Amino acid sequence: MVNWPGWGRRAPFIAAVLAAAAMFWAVISIPMELPLQALFSTIIFSTALYLRRYTGTLVSLIMVMFSVTATSRYIYWRINYTIDTANFLDLFFALVLLLAEIYAWLVLLLGYVQTAWPLKRKPVLMPPDMSTWPTVDLFIPTYNEDLSVVKPTVMAAIGIDWPRDKLNIIILDDGRRPEFAEFAKSIGVQCFTRTDNKHAKAGNINAALKRTNGEFVAIFDCDHMPTRSFLQYTMGWFLVDPKLSMVQTPHHFLSPDPFERNLQTFRNVPNEGELFYGLIQDGNDLWNATFFCGSCAVLRRTCLDQIDGIAVETVTEDAHTALKMQRLGYNTAYLSLPQAAGLATESLSAHVGQRIRWARGMAQIFRVDNPLLGKGLNFGQRLCYINAMLHFFYGLPRMVFLLAPISYLFFEVHIIKASALSIAAYSLPHLLHANLTNSRIQGAHRHSFWAEVYEATLAWYIFRPTLVALINPKAGTFNVTAKGGLVQEEHFDWTISKPYLVMLALNIVGFLIGIGRALWWNTFELDTVILNMLWTIYNLVILGATLAVATESKQVRRTHRVRALLNATLRLPNGHSIVCQTEDFSMGGMSLKVPDGFTVQNGELLSVSLYGTNGESLFPSKVVFAKKNVISVQFLELSLQQQKDLISCTVGRADVWLNWSESRDIDHPLNGLKEIAFHSLQGFVRFGDGLRQYWGKKS
Repeated sequence: MVNWPGWGRRAPFIAAVLAAAAMFWAVISIPMELPLQALFSTIIFSTALYLRRYTGTLVSLIMVMFSVTATSRYIYWRINYTIDTANFLDLFFALVLLLAEIYAWLVLLLGYVQTAWPLKRKPVLMPPDMSTWPTVDLFIPTYNEDLSVVKPTVMAAIGIDWPRDKLNIIILDDGRRPEFAEFAKSIGVQCFTRTDNKHAKAGNINAALKRTNGEFVAIFDCDHMPTRSFLQYTMGWFLVDPKLSMVQTPHHFLSPDPFERNLQTFRNVPNEGELFYGLIQDGNDLWNATFFCGSCAVLRRTCLDQIDGIAVETVTEDAHTALKMQRLGYNTAYLSLPQAAGLATESLSAHVGQRIRWARGMAQIFRVDNPLLGKGLNFGQRLCYINAMLHFFYGLPRMVFLLAPISYLFFEVHIIKASALSIAAYSLPHLLHANLTNSRIQGAHRHSFWAEVYEATLAWYIFRPTLVALINPKAGTFNVTAKGGLVQEEHFDWTISKPYLVMLALNIVGFLIGIGRALWWNTFELDTVILNMLWTIYNLVILGATLAVATESKQVRRTHRVRALLNATLRLPNGHSIVCQTEDFSMGGMSLKVPDGFTVQNGELLSVSLYGTNGESLFPSKVVFAKKNVISVQFLELSLQQQKDLISCTVGRADVWLNWSESRDIDHPLNGLKEIAFHSLQGFVRFGDGLRQYWGKKS
């Protein structure tokens, strides 16, 4: 039946779609008495729990169907049976909540379309004859970053396995700093500058395009260090698909972002961006809708020329560039193995600033080049792009969910005109199925309930720029995301946390009022009071976690340590050699596992041998820490060649990021909730400490 040739004909296909739509409408719209609704929901959810034990895309699609049905039935019930039009205040708050729920429903549906069947594209091998390989210009744009941030990226780029006469590496210095030109000359690469900074990063790249002529252009942010295999891994697809305009690889970060550092979850819980690079981009690839992300990508020059270079109309020039090329009928591709690693934002305020730019830019694209309109895109591409843009409008809906229950607790507003049992009978299947299905699809890339923490942390800051960009898409300027900074002391960020504190205070006061309503004032509708108090408790848990994120942990390392097991040899002054393995490494030193019985004193000099494509490389070092089976060494001053060799033997290795997440557990929804509850409790404790420090300074 699946391979029935009739599916390829228009009439049978339309008939099947109409029949399926009619059955779906019947399932979500048929009214049921409360016991029957509860029984129906129990049967469907029990079936989903049973099916989740089995692997395979078909099972995932069945679970998606169950989730879509439960959520759509809930939305249909909400629209038709739960809105009170007799009271204006009730109607106003009810409509605000309903619109937020419809938004969440739409994003859920589009998310399933994007992620239910990721393509998982494999690389294509390059031909053996290297004379046929194309020429590549590799751009490293920089503006105000320190040279110490840019150096490792340039050195890693030099180590890429590609014919030297076919790879042109260029630093694009929009800061016009003499030391960058001097460094470029010393290491054998080019450095371009221009007289102005018009159009920021996009303008910087476009100016370089006019001065180069490589067949392809690879772009790396100045802190993203490529592995030696980057070009061989990505370029093969261009040779087999002449209409391929871009290949994107993941943005992988060797340092923790503010969530990971402040919550101490680095490499144990997937970070905020991992869902996008681990799953969504793979899902986009199925629909030929891969987004260009501004770095770690290769683009075909002829395709860029046809759209007049990198897009400059919005501050998310990368995604807009891909959209323009796809409108012309060109293909894009995504390869999910990390082939470069960079630095995450160091502070929550910098992280928020980066997300504000992304949100503003996607809202600008929504206004000036809406994917639903215009020519060139297929239906799947339009859905993927519109979901990416709708995602950044979550600010207002998330704040609505965080504040909705207090409308009843404060003002006795009935935002859902139904009994608590009816609300549970319709809302619980929707919530349970959504969490269960997303846990199955996204579990390796995002743990349950973490999306609420990410969104709650950013909601207020995302809401404002998206609203402004919708009204005036030309408003706002491009801001560069700071990298390589330090956090000198642990502190609670009172400035960034103001929105969380306001929402937290409102929920706490609402909960206290709820106690009064439960005991004295609203005993006649105790179930409604309890339901809103439970909702408030959940919001307090989420907001508590945002307080933990707002407590900035100390970060004083200029070179970040990376946990990795690499073969190494210690070369001792007496001529002896000790075979060992690294525990972690940085550009300044490393820790090594040494055999039983090996002892060494702090301050002792030795050399560490590491192994790369050029064989053994030797690095003079000093012991700074020693205990049983582990020593830590600090590299002495390294020559330029030794620095290049160190990059080649560590972050430049083709396999260095392969097992980054192998020790991490796959998501289980209840465990995800426990994680959030733990961090929430920590957040309240840290907030208390911050409050005591604040009043201590005042006194």
